[in-house]
Amino acid sequence: MPAKSSMRGDARSMLSGLVERGEEVVSVFLEELGRNPRVREQLGKTVERAVDAKRRVDRTTQSVLSALNVPSRADYNRLLAKIEGLQGTLVNVSMKLDRALAQQHAPAHPHGETHHAAATQTAHAAPRRAAPRRTTARRRRANAKPKARRAEA
Repeated sequence: MPAKSSMRGDARSMLSGLVERGEEVVSVFLEELGRNPRVREQLGKTVERAVDAKRRVDRTTQSVLSALNVPSRADYNRLLAKIEGLQGTLVNVSMKLDRALAQQHAPAHPHGETHHAAATQTAHAAPRRAAPRRTTARRRRANAKPKARRAEA
């Protein structure tokens, strides 16, 4: 059994030596290619053609998406930015509404506090009110059916 293990170790060391030598040869070969002006010129042309091909593919893809009325990533990003802006505006309006409601419900303070100071304290202390519950279309239809049946009877 020890003979098998030493043969495996010898095979591994021989294999790793071959791999290292192969890496050295490939490295030298690539350095020589990089020094050759014709290779560099052709490589530059190849990269340029690849970039042009990508531009054409992008334009064609945009045309196809537009013809199919499918939004592109740019359209999606524009809409997302608009939604985020509207969300910020909605938060600001909600805060202003909360402050206005707090000022309406603020009691008069006899200790000489100004109305603004009292309203500010109340606005910070006032709990947020729950949004009115919306009736879904399904609930409206369910509630309308019994009335219609009663009218028929």
